[in-house]
Amino acid sequence: MTSLAHQLKRLALPQNDPNLLTRREVASLLFDPKDASRMDRSTFFALGCTGLEELMGIEPAFSEFQETLFSQASVGMERSVQSKEVNKKLDAGISLFLTRLSPYFLLKPAQKCIEWLVHRSAVFIASLFHIHLYNTKVFVRVIQLFNLKDPTNRWNWLEGLQKPGVPLARGTLITHCYKDLGFMDFICTLVTKSIKGYSGHSGNCAQLRVIFSFYASTIVPALDAVEKVSDTIISKLLPYVQKGLKSSLTDYKAATYMIVCQLAVKVVMESQLVDTLALQISKSLCKEPVLPKEGLGCLIVLLQNQKEGTVGPKSFGQLCAVTSLVPSLQAMAAVHDISPLLRYLLPHLVHATEEPSESTRHGTLFESVLQGLPLSGGLDNTVAKMLLEEYLSQSRLSAEGVTSLNQRLLPLVRLFESKHPGALYMVLEGHVGDLSSAEDNNLFHQFISLSMSSGKYQILGDSDTSLVLSLKHPLPSVRHMAVEHLMGIVTSGQGGFDQAFLKEALLERMKDDVPEVVAATLKALELYVDHLDPEDTVSCLLSLLQRVDLSNAGNWCPVLKEAVRVLDEPRLLEGNSDLKTCVVWGLLPFLVVTSALPDSPDLQLATCVAQSTIISQHNLTQGWAHGKCIRKWFHNKCRLLFLSLRTLVNALLRMLWRVLWKEADGTACFLCCLSGETWWNPEKLDTNTCCYLRLLCRLFDVLITGAGQGHMAASFKALMKLLFQVHLSDPLELFKFLSLVWGYGSNLGDQLDCKVNAILQTQALYVGRAILSAQPGKTLTLLASGSSPVVLSLLACLSSPVREVRRAATATLQTLAQVDSSPFHPIIDRLLKTTEELTTGPTHLSQKLLVGLEELLLGVQVANCPAYTAKTILRALGEVNGESVLSVLMPVLERLLEQSGPENPTVLKDEALLMQLVLGKYNEQAAPLVVKDQDCLELFIKALGTVSKPYPDIPCFQIIALEQITKAFYSALGDEKVQQRLLGVMFDLLVESRSPVCAQTISSVFKGIAVDGELVANELAPAEKPKVTVSVQQTRRSKMLQRKAQDTPQAVPKEGAVSWQRVTLILELLQHKKKLKRPQTLVPALFSLLSRCLETSTVERGNLEYTKQLILGCLLNVCQKLSPDGGPVSKDVLDEDKFNVEVVVQCVRMSDMPQTHHHALLLLGSVAGIFPEKVLHNIMPIFTFMGANIMRLDDTYSFQVINKTVRTVIPALIKSGDGESTAHMEAVVTRIVHVFADALPHVPEHRRLPILSQLMTTLGPARFLWVLLLLMFKQHATQTNATDKDAALERDVEFWISVCCEFEVEEQLVSLIKILKYLMALPQDKEDGEKLNKPAMHLVSEKEKAEELIFNMEAHSSKELRHFKFLSVSFMAQLLAAGSFVGMDSLQKLQQSLLEEILCYIHTVARCVEENTDKPTGKFWRALLNKAYDVLDKVNALLPTDTFITVMRGLMGNQLPSVRRKAMELLNNKLQQKTQWQEEQVTVLLDLKGDLLAIVGRGHGQVMEEEQAINRQTALYSLKLLCRSFGSDHKEAFVPVLNQAVEIVVSPEEEKNVMGSALLCIAEVASTLKALAIPQLPSVVQTSRKEVLSNEIYMLSAVTALQRVTETLPHFISPYLQDTLLQVARLTRVAEKATAAPQLAVRLASLRTTMATKVPPRVLLPTLTKCYSKMVNSKQLGPLMSILKEHIGHMEKDQLTSHQSELTYFFLIALDFRAQHCQGDLEKTKEIEGYVIDCLLAMVMKLSEVSFRPLFFKLFDWCKTESVAKDRLLTFYRLSDSIADRLKGLFVLFAGHLVKPFSDLLRQTNVTKTDEAFFDTEDNIEKRCLLLEYILDCLHKICLYDTQRFVSKERADSLMTPLVDQLENTLGGEEVYQTRVTKHLVPCVGQFCVAVGDDTLWKTLNYQILLKTRHSSSKVRFSALLMLLELASKLRENYMVLLPETIPFLAELMEDECEEVEHQVQKVIHEMETILGEPLQSYF
Repeated sequence: MTSLAHQLKRLALPQNDPNLLTRREVASLLFDPKDASRMDRSTFFALGCTGLEELMGIEPAFSEFQETLFSQASVGMERSVQSKEVNKKLDAGISLFLTRLSPYFLLKPAQKCIEWLVHRSAVFIASLFHIHLYNTKVFVRVIQLFNLKDPTNRWNWLEGLQKPGVPLARGTLITHCYKDLGFMDFICTLVTKSIKGYSGHSGNCAQLRVIFSFYASTIVPALDAVEKVSDTIISKLLPYVQKGLKSSLTDYKAATYMIVCQLAVKVVMESQLVDTLALQISKSLCKEPVLPKEGLGCLIVLLQNQKEGTVGPKSFGQLCAVTSLVPSLQAMAAVHDISPLLRYLLPHLVHATEEPSESTRHGTLFESVLQGLPLSGGLDNTVAKMLLEEYLSQSRLSAEGVTSLNQRLLPLVRLFESKHPGALYMVLEGHVGDLSSAEDNNLFHQFISLSMSSGKYQILGDSDTSLVLSLKHPLPSVRHMAVEHLMGIVTSGQGGFDQAFLKEALLERMKDDVPEVVAATLKALELYVDHLDPEDTVSCLLSLLQRVDLSNAGNWCPVLKEAVRVLDEPRLLEGNSDLKTCVVWGLLPFLVVTSALPDSPDLQLATCVAQSTIISQHNLTQGWAHGKCIRKWFHNKCRLLFLSLRTLVNALLRMLWRVLWKEADGTACFLCCLSGETWWNPEKLDTNTCCYLRLLCRLFDVLITGAGQGHMAASFKALMKLLFQVHLSDPLELFKFLSLVWGYGSNLGDQLDCKVNAILQTQALYVGRAILSAQPGKTLTLLASGSSPVVLSLLACLSSPVREVRRAATATLQTLAQVDSSPFHPIIDRLLKTTEELTTGPTHLSQKLLVGLEELLLGVQVANCPAYTAKTILRALGEVNGESVLSVLMPVLERLLEQSGPENPTVLKDEALLMQLVLGKYNEQAAPLVVKDQDCLELFIKALGTVSKPYPDIPCFQIIALEQITKAFYSALGDEKVQQRLLGVMFDLLVESRSPVCAQTISSVFKGIAVDGELVANELAPAEKPKVTVSVQQTRRSKMLQRKAQDTPQAVPKEGAVSWQRVTLILELLQHKKKLKRPQTLVPALFSLLSRCLETSTVERGNLEYTKQLILGCLLNVCQKLSPDGGPVSKDVLDEDKFNVEVVVQCVRMSDMPQTHHHALLLLGSVAGIFPEKVLHNIMPIFTFMGANIMRLDDTYSFQVINKTVRTVIPALIKSGDGESTAHMEAVVTRIVHVFADALPHVPEHRRLPILSQLMTTLGPARFLWVLLLLMFKQHATQTNATDKDAALERDVEFWISVCCEFEVEEQLVSLIKILKYLMALPQDKEDGEKLNKPAMHLVSEKEKAEELIFNMEAHSSKELRHFKFLSVSFMAQLLAAGSFVGMDSLQKLQQSLLEEILCYIHTVARCVEENTDKPTGKFWRALLNKAYDVLDKVNALLPTDTFITVMRGLMGNQLPSVRRKAMELLNNKLQQKTQWQEEQVTVLLDLKGDLLAIVGRGHGQVMEEEQAINRQTALYSLKLLCRSFGSDHKEAFVPVLNQAVEIVVSPEEEKNVMGSALLCIAEVASTLKALAIPQLPSVVQTSRKEVLSNEIYMLSAVTALQRVTETLPHFISPYLQDTLLQVARLTRVAEKATAAPQLAVRLASLRTTMATKVPPRVLLPTLTKCYSKMVNSKQLGPLMSILKEHIGHMEKDQLTSHQSELTYFFLIALDFRAQHCQGDLEKTKEIEGYVIDCLLAMVMKLSEVSFRPLFFKLFDWCKTESVAKDRLLTFYRLSDSIADRLKGLFVLFAGHLVKPFSDLLRQTNVTKTDEAFFDTEDNIEKRCLLLEYILDCLHKICLYDTQRFVSKERADSLMTPLVDQLENTLGGEEVYQTRVTKHLVPCVGQFCVAVGDDTLWKTLNYQILLKTRHSSSKVRFSALLMLLELASKLRENYMVLLPETIPFLAELMEDECEEVEHQVQKVIHEMETILGEPLQSYF
């Protein structure tokens, strides 16, 4: 850094910033920096005081700052010039205020206060107290106040937020927090400072909650995000954690808990630190338990994540003192794991409980813990172990101590045992083997005696071990002895045993493997059975019986018999039938004997079981104990097993028959019931017979399963043979049974409650095959006959999905193949030929069954045939259809329908499925039978009427039948009568049924079939019956009925008329019917119904609205079907006369329902394309009604109806009017548009634009958009309320523009042209219109024109007419400003036409303006003309450039001055747009120059002079713009312009405003022409220097012209430079005084800058010297010096070097101003001297050290010249002070020569040293005071910036005494003395002390100051104290060496006679204590 300026910048102090008081931008929180720079300090002070008052209303504590930071005295204080101590104190106050302000920072009052502090005290970094608001926009605004570019700035990381202005991201904040520990410390310190700031507040300080929240939410995530928590982070956080734990603030404590938790989770800390943290947390809970759960949770997390055992016992003591410990832990345990805390707490608690001292308190706590807290995770074992170990450790206790201990522990041990019995048991059991000494054994047994179950730990004498261990001892004898002991306990009822132990012990020993132990246990169990659970006991005993195998362990037999006896105990099973049954079934297996020995154990056990009460009394085994069934087992040993099984089976059968039939002969009875049946059909049999068949099926299942495999197969086969011989001896009966088994698997009803699976079915088939093979031919013939069920059952098996079943059925059928006489022989023969196919799958079965189809169907038809078999057969015949099939199955259907009737609604599921299959045969193949056979049709209709639905998974029979009416079936019927019959039945069902499923099905059926329209028409309106003659009475009766019907709400339909309900339902079906033949046949019937609706009464008509809608909808569908494209149809298809449009229109008029209107309008829209003439006759009623009703609805359907109507009706109207009746058509269209416009206010807003867009699109926007716009204008002009006129206008105009923007620009332009033509056709006023219309009244035809319909003059007032016109023109101006018109160059013809029209209109309006000048309407016409001009502007903006120029030239020649001015203004606007001009266009534009010059140079006699002046100014401005745009390339063309302008300026009679415009034009032209303007330069400059103060505009223009000329021709103005400088100086002084013309000061500053930077030094410097000489007496040198200063700053180095001597000479003259021209005015002299010094400093800053040194010494010599006045000393030392301030440390290099003069002058100006006057003038004292201040300030700056050890010992000795003696110098009076001491002397001496840097010199200086404390003057003593305090503050700890000699002097002053001195010394002592950090009071 070699540059002097850079070095000075590095050494700069804030208070020396030259921009401090002249900043163009000022940091501001609420305002823009530029705006803030223009506001004075008082404004910000008022803003801050307002904010403070508002804050005091919220928080009264802010009142203490009212007298400090917000006092009136603070307004004038400038912080930058204050001392360090003052700023430090100020910072403390600001810091406190910001701390208090932090919670309210987002409020506006707080921001007002901050704004004041920013301007008063430069509050920048301190505002970061609000870092907690980092995510708000206000914080970003605060950040933007700072200068954070310096990388060393601690807030440099926030610089990236300044430019984008986005809030700080949370992730960035957290990352910086753990990376920059200084920032983390700042956050923590922020909390402590905030707490300190609110220290006076009581409570929890809710204001700080946001600070605490930010603290926790930043530190905790930072700890979580950091990869490793280092010791540095912990040491940084630890002090604040301790403060938080000790704090009484709840939120602070909670935040600290969170941080501790995060630390505990993140890092493993040292044991001592963990112990300390735990102790602090415990203390915080103990002192103020405001957050017990949170504190305990923190402690739990700490213990959970740190090493176990790190927390010492001190925390335990604190936790015990927490009153809410257990309740809080109890609440936490419900959600969280508290075991870490309990693991720490319980060992200490157990130990403390067993200690004599404090045992009561700890015991109570221990009891609460056991009672309320869960001990999970092994804690129960830990507690039990601790209890035992602590108890055993009390071996040294005396007997009394043990007794006392037992008393304390007894309730605790009992409580623990009740809560955790298993834990105590395990610990005691595990500790038994560890007992070594008798003493321990004794204590152990005493501890056992404390438990509730102490008895089980008693030592048994025989085994020398406890009862518990004896019961599990390995020796059986010990276990036996323990069980006997247990039985003795049960017998005696001894205490010390819990029930659970006894129960568990007994049941456990029942599982013993030694019979003697089990026998003993059984005895004890029998005694204790009342206390046991019966189910557990029974289960245990039965398990014993089942696990012992008597064949291998005969010695168990007595035990098992004893177990049976116990099971037979009445006490055990009494009242529990389920348990008895369980015992019976458990004992039954033991009745079967497997050993042949007579004395075998199993026989003994079986006998015992049989003789037991429970077995002997049971129905199944009654009498078995003494019966032959057991005795027989002893005789025939070889057949013992078989006989026992056979006997058991027969016995079971007899028992079951006995139960069912009460000892009667059931078999014969059953067989009699079944003998007459062809089929054994379970569906038809009674319950008893079904039970018999169920038994047979189950026995057959058991026997055939047993006979199939195993070693007992032969026995089961024998039993099977026995079964067949006894029960099924007849082959026919046998095969009926087998047929039942074969087919029963498909029976869904399962009447037998017997499941026949595929395996049993297959087995039965193979059994049947075997039996059939053995049958004779006669029997086979019977079995294969048509009446036998065998073949049908086998055929049903062939459709089984299981292959093996089909294979077995095929094999069985082969046995019947030899029976040729069987009617099924063809079927069997064909089936057997395709055996492989049948085996592979059942799909081929139906084709094979066609051979004997009739026999099969006849078999199915049999009434006794099971429904499940018939179902299976018909399912196999699913693809077989036809008339023959249906005719055979009709009896089945008839039978099933009878069963489904209301008398007998019970239908089996198989029957329901069978009916479904039969009804399925009604298809297109069987349709001819329905037509031919009336019964078949009636059956089907009956099925249609059957509504029963017995099963939810099977459709209703009615639905099944309806679904058969398919398109193919209905078409196959062929006969219209049958079709009509079915259609009528369906419609009848629809009317009568209440089932939605039925209605939906009918709808689907009707939608699917192809129906002739005439059939439906017949149902809607039956054919009229022939008229029959009736009697008079009948006529009267019918009339009475009609009157009665009209009086009732619901009229009865006429005779023969279809009911409205039926009509409605049929119409609903027609709505969605697509397949309709000849739909036109419905039209007459539908119109008949519609007419009938309209003829009904008013009440009923309202009920028929829905019906009307349906009729209209059906008519619309018919129209759409007849004409899909919407075009006409031929008369053969539909006659026009049948379509009654009048009825539809009448329907619209008479109905009140919007939906009806919708349907009618849609129908009319569709009819308009088919029969346009019929619709056109009714068009106006349609649209009138639509505008009054439909358009007001806000739904999509209404919107679609309107669109549809418009799209269909309007084109027909337009088409009809294209011929001769165009005018009539336009009138009709206008009326229609009028309807829409009138209805518009009532239309929902979001519907308006689409409706009008659709309307105009249909009408043609180019033809009718203007009509719509004018009608909307008229509506607004005539109907808008006066209250909300502006809002309504803005809203309506926006809507009108949006309407126009829906269409192309060409169409909009055409509409605007038509609107202008219409406006020109309107009369000027209503009276004029009436005069014009009256003579021509007889010429008007009866038909109105469209123009008359738009705005009727007779119906509206003159005011409305004027409003209408103004609104129209205003809208055009706004529309043309829309973006859609931009870039439309292709529409030149339309634009030209529009321009012509608007010009014509302007001409018309301008004429009206002239005619109505003196009338009340004149104001309106002028406003309208302005609007027309606005439209013209917009049109011009759209014009192509060439056209624009031509038009403008023509307008400039207009006779009206306003038109000419408007043309020039338009031209000016065009020129200002900076368009890219083509060369041809430039040429044409330059031609306009002549026209403009003509306007400038001449005037019209018929216009007023004022208006002419305006025009001339406008023309000059146009010339200026032309020159700016094209002058650089066409300079010669503008020379005449300059000449003309100069002529205007030099003319003395010319108006000042015109001259001002001419001067501005000269400025522009001269800057463009450059050298070409030199001839006119003298005139221009001379004119510019004329008297200009009379007119402000002229003055501004003259200054501007002079500035531009100077800037353009700086080398040619030297002749005029001196006068110019003098004029500028004079005007500058004027501008400074005049506040009304701020622009003048700006222009003058620009002119001064131009002269300073453009004029070369060789010209400017001599001229400045001359000007100085002329102006030195006028004292207006400020502007002159500012020019010179800026000129020096702009000079290059070589220029400065060449002119340095000249400048030096000038400055020596200028600096002598005080000595030569002061004249006693010291303030004015000070001001001018300041200008000169500032100017000189600018030169000094550009000099090098080499060039500056001679200059400085020359100035030094200049001031010491003896021949001149001493006033030069004032100037020189003021200059030296300023140079020292700017050069800083560099000035020290030159300051050595000033030491001696400083010393001398200090003495010479000291009144105590000399009485001579230093200055010879009258103001000697004031000058001496100034000189003294300049010297002190200069010396202060030299010492302040000294880095070279400038103040040596010699210099110090020279300066020290004169400086200290200044304390006695009271020159200037008391007030001046105080100011000089505080602001100049004291800072100087303090900084002098620092610069000395020598303790010996410090001591001398200090002593000299101390001597002054003994001065006789109290003011001197006071000032000496101030200097001592300054010395101490500068030296700080170095002052300690000076303290001993200072104390005595201070002690003397403490008793000073002056109270002010006494107070000051106390303050000094206090401040010294603060500075030195030690108390000083002890020294006094």
